[in-house]
Amino acid sequence: MADRHSPTVRRRRLSAELKRLREEANMTAEQVGDRLDWSRGRLTNMELNKWKRPDPVIVRALADLYGASEEVREGLVTLARQSREKGWWARYGDVFTDSYVGFEAEASVISTYQSMVIHGLLQTREYAAASDRAVHAKDASATERAAEARMERQEIMDRDDAPRLWAVIDESVLLRPAGGRDVMRAQIEKLIQISEEANTIKVQVLPLEVGLHPGIAGAFTILDFPNPVDPSVVYIENRTDGLYLEEPPEVETYRDAWDDIRVMALHPEASATRMRDLLRTHYE
Repeated sequence: MADRHSPTVRRRRLSAELKRLREEANMTAEQVGDRLDWSRGRLTNMELNKWKRPDPVIVRALADLYGASEEVREGLVTLARQSREKGWWARYGDVFTDSYVGFEAEASVISTYQSMVIHGLLQTREYAAASDRAVHAKDASATERAAEARMERQEIMDRDDAPRLWAVIDESVLLRPAGGRDVMRAQIEKLIQISEEANTIKVQVLPLEVGLHPGIAGAFTILDFPNPVDPSVVYIENRTDGLYLEEPPEVETYRDAWDDIRVMALHPEASATRMRDLLRTHYE
């Protein structure tokens, strides 16, 4: 897999930059539409990142209209070209129903609390298949595709510039059977191995005895990016699509919850011990 680069993130950055330039030029969306003879919603959709393949010619025309410098103009055109590329996940359009993997591909830090299943970047193939069967119980081919896609997704952790992954897993996830005793044993053994050997991955277990905690509303993932112009994103998964929170107050609310959850969880060494105890008491 190539170094960190995602057309999803570049397209979002392009949308934000075009909006910023328009506002600096003191132009309304309606004024831009009139000047370029566009429909009322065309520019709005661009600025809201509701486009798939930005046209470099159109981007250059907007940059010219806003009076951008040559350097800025060429930078925007480059972003437009990068935004038109296809990520590896495009081959799995039947598996990935939203943009999450595109954001994950360029993230530098992934902080995730999981309350129902192991995070996809940490799953064994057998656990991935078992978790997908819970959704596609009657479609074996869909399950195989999902497991294949998840294994390819994990390749970002083998890159030289791999993101730092910090996962807090609710203990109930480790007690919830998925695919049988052997599958769960192999999955927990993998978590133990990762927690002890991987330099860029930290795994913590949130024990049941802590009782109620800030994560009771459900699982979430915070994605941070290496370029400061790309704002952080909170991702909340649901059955049909994902919810993305990007406004700073929303992100801070979840970051505060994340800080509380990771402090309440067992530290990594104690988490590995707890997982070994679970292997002995539940999966021998």
